[in-house]
Amino acid sequence: MRVKRGVPAHAKHKKIRSATKGMSHPNRVSIKRAKQAVTRSLQFAYRDRRNRKRSFRQLWNARINAAARLNGTTYSKLIAGLKATNISLDRKVLAELAVNEPKAFEAVVKAIK
Repeated sequence: MRVKRGVPAHAKHKKIRSATKGMSHPNRVSIKRAKQAVTRSLQFAYRDRRNRKRSFRQLWNARINAAARLNGTTYSKLIAGLKATNISLDRKVLAELAVNEPKAFEAVVKAIK
């Protein structure tokens, strides 16, 4: 008896079609194009999960530097001072202090001077 492969094929196609929701028309309709689009989108997603960490650190550094300069020091001197005085605040927390709690950030700067 021959094996008909319609059901698994339709299931695979359905899976691909659901993954291409929101894409442009050719990428939704054509299975071949859809497969390529899904593969590419997954590659971008993988890459950009790593890049997000990069860009957030960059943003935090810029915010810390701006706040440090308002308090009469520079980013590099601030970070060096934190290391020297064994104050273990990471850049995420420092940036949060710089933006939302300027008085607390000023206290941190005074502690390292």
